[in-house]
Amino acid sequence: MDTQIKNLVQDCTAASDEERISFPEVVGKLTEAGIERYHADLVRGECVFYIPDGASVQVPAHRLAVAPAMAFSPQGIAAALRAIQGGQIRYREFCARIAAAGCVAYIVTLAGRRAVYYGRAGEIYVE
Repeated sequence: MDTQIKNLVQDCTAASDEERISFPEVVGKLTEAGIERYHADLVRGECVFYIPDGASVQVPAHRLAVAPAMAFSPQGIAAALRAIQGGQIRYREFCARIAAAGCVAYIVTLAGRRAVYYGRAGEIYVE
């Protein structure tokens, strides 16, 4: 993966964590750069970005202040999604809410326009 793309994903991750950029803006920049998908690990505080040739880059991300809940709540994740989509909360609050709903990580596929949120025991919620 070239340096320009690595810098872009680092910038997008930092801007998202610092709440200087919205999710639609991140998606636009990543798509334009050729990123196929990314995995955000809320527990480890890192994201891995992938391009179609299999190359990837891992970057540090905001780490949760508390561990995700043991119980997985698809309804809690859906509510957090609606709140951020409606502009009622920002990214860090979104992460706190999905963690409270038992989400440990999520995968966003840009080409498939899909996000999969998952819990400790492999439970999933697809958006």
